[in-house]
Amino acid sequence: MTTTSVSLRPRYEGSNICTWIGFKHVNYLVEEAVLDHLRQSGFPAGQLYERFGLCTDLVDLDTKILTAFHIDDLAQATVSRVAEDEGPLKLLVELTVERDGKTVKAVKSKVSVAFRLDPHGFDAEPVPAALAPHVVARIGGGAETIAVGDGDPLDVLTAGRNAFAWAWRIPYFYCHFTERVQMSGYLRQMEEILDLFVEDRGASIKTLLDEQNWIPVVPHSRITFTDEANMEETLYTVFTVEEVFKKFTFTARMDCYVLRDGALVRTATGRITHGWAVIENRKDWSLVNFDDRLIGAITGKAGSLSGRGAL
Repeated sequence: MTTTSVSLRPRYEGSNICTWIGFKHVNYLVEEAVLDHLRQSGFPAGQLYERFGLCTDLVDLDTKILTAFHIDDLAQATVSRVAEDEGPLKLLVELTVERDGKTVKAVKSKVSVAFRLDPHGFDAEPVPAALAPHVVARIGGGAETIAVGDGDPLDVLTAGRNAFAWAWRIPYFYCHFTERVQMSGYLRQMEEILDLFVEDRGASIKTLLDEQNWIPVVPHSRITFTDEANMEETLYTVFTVEEVFKKFTFTARMDCYVLRDGALVRTATGRITHGWAVIENRKDWSLVNFDDRLIGAITGKAGSLSGRGAL
């Protein structure tokens, strides 16, 4: 089946500020639409694993949010195949919502799906022919590595850069198919590293909310897997500011690494675009220009150019 559609509602957990849904839960809607597309195409993720030993992995997720989601919105998701080439299955996901009696495009996302052979060796049926071009023995491999030597990984990752790094033990509930970090786990990392970054720079989410009624907003995010990260490894996540656009938005890169044999191996990379908005009432917000405090925090001019977090 090349195109499918489904109705979805955002999770209540994602309604953190007033009734707006954050970028992480918008991406969860995209993920649900992809899983439903596979289900309608005859390849439900549970059956693929139980019968064929195939682990369904979103390995690239590039999402643009065009209009804000609210908690009671009913999204209409359309998923289309982009190409039938070998490699990850390429999909285009579009979400629309109703606004004042009109259908409005809310989200456009490009998604890549790989079917990873389960490494645990249980008996399995032959891989379905239709999915064979998209099956891999391992996700990524040959990823970027950084030699650490006797240095602290956090210092190595932030030295001389406008960056913040955080070391964190991977728990089982960020993983799936028994041991590997899944896309939703990296989305949670992307959300948390921004929170830690601005707090480290003296402009925490709570501070700007209390003093100026400002909240962060994300119009664009992307995460790409470059290798595999496993349960109970230490994940080193570095957040590097790349560009500030007219004091209105800034882009930053997130890179995630694990330490193996004395080298940091990059397991995922991504980018996020951030702005800030003022809460106008319980329903509406509007983007604002960054003030001097926020510009100083983002650019590093308010303090040191790098920071680090503890386990």
